Amino acid sequence: MNDDHADVIIVGGGHNGLVAAALLARAGRRVLVLEANDTFGGAVASQRVFRGVDASLSRFSYLVSVLPQELIDDLGLDLELRSRSVASYTPVSGGGILAERPEAEATARSFATVTGGEDEYAAWRRFHRTVAEFARVVSPTLLGPLPRAADLRAGVGDELWTALTQRPLGELIEAEFADDTVRGIILTDALIGIFTNANDPTLRQNRCFVYHVIGNGTGEWKVPVGGMGALAAALEQAAGAAGAELRSGARVERIETGDSGATVVLADGSRLSAAYLLANCAPSVLAELTGARSEPPEGSQTKINLVVRRLPKLRSGLDPAVGFAGTLHLGQGYQRLAEAYAEADAGRIPDPLPCEIYCHTLTDPSILGPELLEQGCHTLTVFGLHTPARLFVDDPDGARKQVLQAALHSLSEVLAEPLEDCLLTDADGRPCIEVMTPLDVEAAVNMPGGHIFHGDLNWPWLPDDAVVSTPAERWGVATAHPRILLCGSGSVRGGAVSGLGGHSAAMALLELTGPATPPPTYS
Repeated sequence: MNDDHADVIIVGGGHNGLVAAALLARAGRRVLVLEANDTFGGAVASQRVFRGVDASLSRFSYLVSVLPQELIDDLGLDLELRSRSVASYTPVSGGGILAERPEAEATARSFATVTGGEDEYAAWRRFHRTVAEFARVVSPTLLGPLPRAADLRAGVGDELWTALTQRPLGELIEAEFADDTVRGIILTDALIGIFTNANDPTLRQNRCFVYHVIGNGTGEWKVPVGGMGALAAALEQAAGAAGAELRSGARVERIETGDSGATVVLADGSRLSAAYLLANCAPSVLAELTGARSEPPEGSQTKINLVVRRLPKLRSGLDPAVGFAGTLHLGQGYQRLAEAYAEADAGRIPDPLPCEIYCHTLTDPSILGPELLEQGCHTLTVFGLHTPARLFVDDPDGARKQVLQAALHSLSEVLAEPLEDCLLTDADGRPCIEVMTPLDVEAAVNMPGGHIFHGDLNWPWLPDDAVVSTPAERWGVATAHPRILLCGSGSVRGGAVSGLGGHSAAMALLELTGPATPPPTYS
């Protein structure tokens, strides 16, 4: 493609940018994607992290969350998503709560053992039926222009709408459940990646919870076969096959705007112009590139990647192949989550650290080489909560070591053997452990503050009093400049691995300019 003839430049080759590129190129637009790194996918990528270890790790994002199946099918992605046999396991003294998928007798029995009766499991099932009804109403709207809140409220009902979108989530959790462990399991879905608490009046926790439950109408987050890199590769192939030009190693230093379009200035001094620009980067990064002022967000998670020779034994006696098959909740009781938030808010890394662990290879062993498979090796992903970026600024290396110890403290409390006995070592004899704080995430994939959502999540709908007059506003991708649209996680409903930011930006642009061929529609 001749640079002078690009219709659209997309800054950032993460998964949302690739979704937009595929849709726009297929609709007849001449699309140029600029990616600073040598590979595409951004945080949706896989990498061999440990020298001499044939394990392709999902280094940043690790599950596919809100990506609609209709969009996967429409793009023709060669992608298999698998369900985990276990939703979660939460070990506590004397046993633990096992949430099977689908739930069966073992689930009911575990609730009764931990909570002392049948009431909490009945409340659990009732709560999830109610949340599923909310998802049933909201999920079908994700591939269209933003709906109005009133329209969704009419479908959901006033009581549930108020509880989930107008009152702090803690009130609902405390009204529905009495057991501390059960309350904590519910709350964790509201805290992933953000620094907040159950009763935050800003309702950040509610918005995070909503994104966890609306995906595909079920809220199930699935395992991509081949790792997250398989999703990145499928999207790269789809965009390229549609005719988009994908250029790696192209770091954008500045964006200049004008009435007729936008111009990007690359690190090598070259200048590229197009009628429209899609910003597949955080809004604060876009502000910096355009010379505007913006306050960067603050991420609040620590990601730890490990490879083990075998799964460690659990103190509860549960088979590790079951306990690690879903999300293993550690130190995430309701009271402990509140305590850890207070500790972090006071400037201390919580110890033991509330975190959750996931084993990709129990569901999809394909990310391991033949030798590791034969040895019985597995990968473990640890996701630590309540570790805001501010805790790592003064002493990044020291704080990184401290947060690792705090996470291992949580894990050691539920293991029947030392984790060190199970860890694989790399070609240099080092344990296969990689720790990424919010500052490390920022450095690796240019997410300001290490914020995995690029900032606070938005409700995936329009307020009833919102005045919208442009396609960009209707689709939730508007910026201060009419020729620049957001297409990443910072768009109105772009959070998590969903592709919705890219889809919304593409649809808004085609509505703005009129497609060369009709855009897709979804029932």
